[in-house]
Amino acid sequence: MRIDVWADLVCPWCFIGKRRLLRALEQFENNDDVTIVHRAFQLDPSASTRSEPAVDHLAAKYGVTREQALDMMSEVTEVAAAEGLDYRLDQTMTGNTRDVHRFVLWVQDTQPELTQPLLADLYSGYFERGERIFTIEDLLPFAAKHGINDDATTQLLEGRDYLDRVNAEQATARELGASGVPFFVFNERVGLSGAQPIEAFHQAWEQAAVDHP
Repeated sequence: MRIDVWADLVCPWCFIGKRRLLRALEQFENNDDVTIVHRAFQLDPSASTRSEPAVDHLAAKYGVTREQALDMMSEVTEVAAAEGLDYRLDQTMTGNTRDVHRFVLWVQDTQPELTQPLLADLYSGYFERGERIFTIEDLLPFAAKHGINDDATTQLLEGRDYLDRVNAEQATARELGASGVPFFVFNERVGLSGAQPIEAFHQAWEQAAVDHP
């Protein structure tokens, strides 16, 4: 079974959806031959490379006070808590996710066994520890933690490799009908949009298995 996951690393529902997918996989029979593939999707490709507190950005976007923006964040925080995730959305920063996607796609191509642990760490770092994940300086500690060469990481991020791939994967998601993320595709046949309940993952799995036994 192959599961393609379009997601953005600053999307709170993407981390929740990924957690639910992994929980569902634990319950599936014949789950020892599953490949999860990260696909790039930017919620805001035009986002500035200069970070600002996410709560301030949200307040300005919707014309509300900071306190009202924090209230808006509370719903997803409660949902995350039910999945065992300790969101600290008041500590998160905005930023452009182009380079973190390039970083993950490169690791997925060159050291695929590191991809899922790296993704989990990036999600947790951003949502639970208030860490930034946008620049070379932000990403090098993650590379070091997972045994990824610093010089190679710097060379990648200073260049333009994987830029076209990020754009292409965004376009593919749109072609498949995804207007947002997370978006899951099972065996290139069955799509599932959003951080669905575990039962929905079961249904998608079963349908994909029937289509491709």
